[in-house]
Amino acid sequence: MRFSPVSVGSTIAAAITVTTLLGSPALAQDAFRFGTSWSADGERGGFYHGVATGIYKKYGLDVTIVPGGPQTNNPQLLAAGNLDGVMLGGMIEGVNYVKSGVPLVSVAAIYQRHPQVLIAHASQGYKTLADLKGKPIQISSLARNGYWAWLKSKFGYSDDQIRPYTFNLGNFVNDPTAIQQGYATWEPMAVKEMGVEATTFVMADAGYKDYTSLLTVRRETLEKKRDMVQRFVDASIESWYAFLYNDPAPAIALIKQSNPTITDALILRSRKALIDYGIVDSGDALTSGIGAMTETRWREWFAELVKAGLFEAGDKIDPAFDTSLVNKKVGMSLKN
Repeated sequence: MRFSPVSVGSTIAAAITVTTLLGSPALAQDAFRFGTSWSADGERGGFYHGVATGIYKKYGLDVTIVPGGPQTNNPQLLAAGNLDGVMLGGMIEGVNYVKSGVPLVSVAAIYQRHPQVLIAHASQGYKTLADLKGKPIQISSLARNGYWAWLKSKFGYSDDQIRPYTFNLGNFVNDPTAIQQGYATWEPMAVKEMGVEATTFVMADAGYKDYTSLLTVRRETLEKKRDMVQRFVDASIESWYAFLYNDPAPAIALIKQSNPTITDALILRSRKALIDYGIVDSGDALTSGIGAMTETRWREWFAELVKAGLFEAGDKIDPAFDTSLVNKKVGMSLKN
């Protein structure tokens, strides 16, 4: 989880309802409460764009966006039936819910490349993630049972390298030997604006295959309301194309309504990083459309995490995902 510049308290309380922003619908609208993984910002911009421009309404959906944050566990709200869908953090989370008997299923992967990075001062001369073996690295407690296990397996990192991550960039800026976690959409640009030249190591570049920003619903919802879920997936994909490649002004206005402390510049900075790093539109998404998922990649990723010791070879992952709603090239014409 990255450091957030926004006021969490105000955004958690906010919920943006499409019917309050747009005119009377021409078609009956299915209510759909969607929980994001953090407060309103550019990293979640496609969903806000769908509300602001009426794309969800076009698909017959009355969408309410419920921001996430450190005081809000939207996946638990989904499991309890208080939400219709969520933006799940990643595949590890999805499989762990299934292992715990929580019937959640991911139906689309908005982020093809995980934005997780490590950053170091450029003055230290590190060239690859392998160069960071044995060096102190600031990571969050959640990372220990996530990408850190992969780094240990892949590059021989060890737990004695771990230092507490304080979510305060001042520690990194003031210590030229510091190395810390971050997101490609935030920390690399933030520290540069603070006068520090940093080297950014994107884990996806080193083979970290985790899909993230997974559109996830309850298994019961997928089985009983498949048409509604399909429409939400298609509308979300179209909305992300429009946010990335068309005028993002409608999304920016709505994001700022939900989160008054964020600025146009911060939203546009995140949007640019999503494009530049190929976070959303890369890999299989280039040919199959945003949201693409494949069974092959899920199984390759799982095999790596078994090797890293996070899962057992006998753990079942099939209930955690369903690829039948994506890979249909929805919305690709908006990229032209």
